[in-house]
Amino acid sequence: MNSVSGKRLLLAACSLFLLLASDAFAKDAPTVIVWPDSGSPVVRFTFGKLRALESVEHQQAYEVDTQVTNLWDKRIPEARFAIYLFDKKNVRIGEGLIAISNVAPGETIKFETNIMASGQAVSMKLAPQSLPDELHALLPPKTISLTVNSVPQDAHFTLDGKDAGTTPKSIEVTIGTHILEFDKEGFSRGKYLFSIGPDDVSGGSVSYELGTSAHDTIEMRDGAIINGDLLSISATEVIVKVDGNTRTLDRAQVRRITLTERKPESK
Repeated sequence: MNSVSGKRLLLAACSLFLLLASDAFAKDAPTVIVWPDSGSPVVRFTFGKLRALESVEHQQAYEVDTQVTNLWDKRIPEARFAIYLFDKKNVRIGEGLIAISNVAPGETIKFETNIMASGQAVSMKLAPQSLPDELHALLPPKTISLTVNSVPQDAHFTLDGKDAGTTPKSIEVTIGTHILEFDKEGFSRGKYLFSIGPDDVSGGSVSYELGTSAHDTIEMRDGAIINGDLLSISATEVIVKVDGNTRTLDRAQVRRITLTERKPESK
């Protein structure tokens, strides 16, 4: 091997070593999070490497060295932050709590934080839960959970113009006024206006009765719903017109029939 080739091989080997070394260092490097991420900084969090502890009922316990520095110009009497862990697909798999108290401006405190997760964590995020009065504007909007239902069920609905699924379903809403809009085949559309106050708590429910169906409704014992025009009913059969076609149903399989109000035809 000539000297030029040897030098090139040596440089390539050195470059590969530096790349691997820097990658390994990056994995062991501390995670620094300055909160908030915009505007004047208030707190800086420095996390060491996550250390996996024992597993408990399919939950992985983690421990991490934590360092918190007060970057604010005032003493922080008390504050709490939620710490969330995410896997490589950015799915949240665990959470913990960081509580600090009586931290003077410029002061740094150190402690260990324990977190439970259901998987291998690769990243973390922070979210404030409790702050001094002067910083309340930086708290995320309060949300509560409530169940949205309708009569009949399985109605599609939107929350403030955005698709929210079908009833019944639990949703998260913020403080303020919201609009639910319901839609179900065979029934008229409906809107429901409601408000969430700062003192409201999770666990409530909203139920909306859809407008009169444009057709008669036949509820089968297997849960199926048929919307059409009832033509006749006997001891054994129920005859209904659906989309212009006549269908004969076994009366024994019919659970309930709801007739829509119709005006008599003028002669």
